[in-house]
Amino acid sequence: MRFLALVTVFLVACAAEDDGPPGEASDIPQPGFEPPVITNPESPVSYPPTLYDDGVEGSVVLQLYVSEDGQIVPDSSQIAEGSGYAELDSAALAGIPAMQFAPARRNGSPVATSFLQPVHFRLPEGSTGGG
Repeated sequence: MRFLALVTVFLVACAAEDDGPPGEASDIPQPGFEPPVITNPESPVSYPPTLYDDGVEGSVVLQLYVSEDGQIVPDSSQIAEGSGYAELDSAALAGIPAMQFAPARRNGSPVATSFLQPVHFRLPEGSTGGG
């Protein structure tokens, strides 16, 4: 259970673009556009126990495509930027099916969008793992 609370997956989805095909994201702000927001109360990503114990931290950026009803389109999920640790990258990918999103909105109406979602694996302050 300690691993769930230590992975920061949400705050806000970033670099979203509406109505584009999977694989295309933009970091240009769009008037009237609100990116999708993850709604899970706790992180759906688990910290790999061996990396946690070894004090390894890192970040993974996932590229996702969410439909206008907030559902992740499974074939669209991929790593946009890896952490340098295959186990962290795999853990981020493994958490995708449990992620829940409020859809992106354009002028108040839900829209499908491709976007980048950061996943940060961080140890608690003052911790060196091994717990």
